[in-house]
Amino acid sequence: MKIYYNFNIPGEFKNSILLIGNFDGLHVGHQKLFNLAKKFKKKFKSKIGVITFEPMPKMYFNKNLKNFRISNIDQKKEILKNFGTDFLIIKKFNRKFSKIKSKNFIKKILFQKLNTKFIFVSNNFKFGNKREGNVKELLSFEKKYNYKLIKPKPFKLNNTIVSSTLIRKLLSLGRIATVNKLLNRNWSIVGKVKKGRQLGKKIGFPTCNLNINDYVIAKPGVYAVKICQKNKKSSLKGIANLGYRPTFNQKKLLLEVHIFNFNKNLYNKYLTIEFIDFIRKERKFKNAKQLKKQIRLDLNKVIKKLK
Repeated sequence: MKIYYNFNIPGEFKNSILLIGNFDGLHVGHQKLFNLAKKFKKKFKSKIGVITFEPMPKMYFNKNLKNFRISNIDQKKEILKNFGTDFLIIKKFNRKFSKIKSKNFIKKILFQKLNTKFIFVSNNFKFGNKREGNVKELLSFEKKYNYKLIKPKPFKLNNTIVSSTLIRKLLSLGRIATVNKLLNRNWSIVGKVKKGRQLGKKIGFPTCNLNINDYVIAKPGVYAVKICQKNKKSSLKGIANLGYRPTFNQKKLLLEVHIFNFNKNLYNKYLTIEFIDFIRKERKFKNAKQLKKQIRLDLNKVIKKLK
């Protein structure tokens, strides 16, 4: 998969199938879109391209929206590659780009720069200055600019439309098992291990501490997790606490991961933490001794989940 940061793509990628959107999480609804694109690719012997935006427009316009993403940009690249994407355009979303009129986006970018053959978007797709452009406008320019708009019906599961908004809601409720079904993989956070106060080590459960950066905040509590090290195929098993550590009167949100049967130094290494299931919500204990007792109970539950 080739990656570009502007619309100046080579001739081999013009006249392609183009999917446009944030694609946050790349859930089963998005996957349905890509599966349809693959059928078009086979039928019309064309390439599949994706346009996505960085930062996500919603986060650009709302500077207070810190914890929002289901997947970071590197995870998005990897998943898109696995989906069979031939080229990816990551367009920097800034003030200048946000001011482009929707008609100019269609004419100057989709037609003149990319010469797109098929455009895949969701029914609620909005684009251009003040989100003035929509599916209706894209349809109106089909003949003039020689492209075909494809807008599949939203993917439903149990009569509920699968969306990134739904997944963020489910994460906030701790419904990890459902989220993993909707993603068709385990929801994960990638982070760098940093040195903490070593409170876990003092009570016999050393942890890797990771900031969650701009990821959406799942329900604070204890989780069964799998841990993947960079460039290593096999995963490790563990227990994680996502929260504010009220027993120790901490204020900052932190992801702490205790890896089973592991004693190597991972400081400054990048880990992928895959969330398997929610065990219990975070609560304050009277002292470290009570917390330690609860952790032992949690461990038994986690081990059963990870079998």
